[in-house]
Amino acid sequence: MRKMLILLAGMAFSSGMAAANEPRTGTIISENSVPCGSQLTKNKKGTTDVLCQEYVVRAATTEYRVRQEKPGAQALLPVNAEVEFTLDKDKMKFKANGKKYEYIVVSESAVAAAK
Repeated sequence: MRKMLILLAGMAFSSGMAAANEPRTGTIISENSVPCGSQLTKNKKGTTDVLCQEYVVRAATTEYRVRQEKPGAQALLPVNAEVEFTLDKDKMKFKANGKKYEYIVVSESAVAAAK
């Protein structure tokens, strides 16, 4: 009996882990430029803030705030764009407009139930 219980628990755990890497769909609902560091100015007498894009991606039950890992020359993604994404620890990898992107998940929250 105990072996059967351990086997069932292992199967439930492994199926939950497999579901975490399955592609999900969502929509980019907003974009903001947020400070993500600073750099020295050209004359090296001060610093300026560096901005990164932060997006809110809404899936069926969860909203994710994702941000560029490093400021870069990535193109701005359009609001209301459909994305297909996977989560891997604190990274979200997704496809939008035929291109692949990787962002850091900053936070997540539950989507309010429709009334």
